[in-house]
Amino acid sequence: MRPSPFALERFFAEHEFTAPYLLCCSDCESVRVEELTSAAPDGLQGLLNLQLRYGDSHGEPALREAIAKLYETIEARNVLVFTGAEEAIFAFVHSMLDQGDHVITTTPAYQSLAELPRAGGCRVTGWPLLPQNGFAPDPDLPAREADASTRAIIVNFPHNPTGYLPSREFFANLAAFCAERSIILFSDEVYRYLEYDPATRLPAACDLSDTAVSLGVLSKSFGLPGLRVGWVATRNQQVLEAMAAMKDYLSICGSRPSEYLACLALHDPEKLVARNRRIVLENMSLLNGFFKRREDLFSWIRPAAGPLAFPEVVSPRLGGGAPPDAAVFAQRLLEETGVLVAPGALFGMPGPHFRVGFGRMDMRPALARLEAWVETVVPAS
Repeated sequence: MRPSPFALERFFAEHEFTAPYLLCCSDCESVRVEELTSAAPDGLQGLLNLQLRYGDSHGEPALREAIAKLYETIEARNVLVFTGAEEAIFAFVHSMLDQGDHVITTTPAYQSLAELPRAGGCRVTGWPLLPQNGFAPDPDLPAREADASTRAIIVNFPHNPTGYLPSREFFANLAAFCAERSIILFSDEVYRYLEYDPATRLPAACDLSDTAVSLGVLSKSFGLPGLRVGWVATRNQQVLEAMAAMKDYLSICGSRPSEYLACLALHDPEKLVARNRRIVLENMSLLNGFFKRREDLFSWIRPAAGPLAFPEVVSPRLGGGAPPDAAVFAQRLLEETGVLVAPGALFGMPGPHFRVGFGRMDMRPALARLEAWVETVVPAS
């Protein structure tokens, strides 16, 4: 099994630490170690006293207890910790899917959600989130496309890269559909807690069904990508044990300092996500204003959750002719301003769309440079 190169990660490997202005990142504002250790009376001393031995292969018990509290029906024994979300995706695909299995997955997408099943010999059906539908997926597609070989439906809500969030009814119906047919619902929930209206927050898939697996991580909503701590939560012990066995061939166990700091972060998880939600909402207001002012150049579907959006270049003068090409726009923008955006081709959707990320406090100068640049290319009338 040899998957195609991970286009988004190769893109970031080339540009993330050289581009002066990042307007496409998917994580949120991070914190210093001191901010985590000061959250507990003995936080720093506990870190300094930590023995650097191997950790529990399932994740430190205290961390699994803390993660379980993020859910309604999950106990620590239902949680398996990984080194980031990507390892968890890899472990799920390689432990639960076989060559010839059928998989349905939302698209555009974070590449590994579709590419790893495809590289493993699965038949993959895309579940498109299209701009003409406001990025809403067709709710009837699973019933049309699922057959006796369908092993998993893989979804990501809040969605990367569009920021789309379905209704609670849609999500409950999907979970019930999968449960009735013994299809695993693998739900990437890494942007959960960043809903602009908390009343729209979806329940975790693992709380809706025994056949569902929820994927979480500290990198996105919590703003702690440097810890490299992700997890899955599921009441399906067969899935959990199979993924744990696959993890033995991957990281084996996580970093004890990272898992210790993760425990401190989850001592008061709302503190971190509330701050990042505030940053996201403030930045969203700025983006919304910009795209309204330049409707002659861009089309903008306002996201409902998360730190990401997927606008469209509509002006041939920005996108290298007609029809506009976001890859041309992104390259020109980077070369002339140092601002980095991510063209839609990196998410399996080539054409005029590109991803913007607005979870960090440094978005303002990047957006200001973008607006100044487009004004020189196509002055506002």
